[in-house]
Amino acid sequence: MSELFVLIPGRTSKQGCGISEGKFTDAYQSETTILQICPKDMQRLGLNEGDRVRLSSETGQVEVAVTAAKGDELPPGVLFIAYGDLSSRLMGGDTHGSGMPTSKGLDVALEKIA
Repeated sequence: MSELFVLIPGRTSKQGCGISEGKFTDAYQSETTILQICPKDMQRLGLNEGDRVRLSSETGQVEVAVTAAKGDELPPGVLFIAYGDLSSRLMGGDTHGSGMPTSKGLDVALEKIA
């Protein structure tokens, strides 16, 4: 069973520091493949640190591990993932003339992988 969320991809400070070491390092790859979820949503969905989920948008789907967002960084119903290969698979190709696909406020369905 899937549940609808709003996904907000963005840059993290670790990702910004790690870019100088390269996008193919373990640290950089790890940073771009972890989904942050509001602790209340994790509890409600029965998710634990490291559990894997499938995110699906109109344009694609990915599988990622989850972690609880710190404190109240994310409100319930909102997810965060660092920009990278996986987040790009969920974005459409339309740039609306800006050269960058819409990447904020993506509607996604989240499903726990057994």
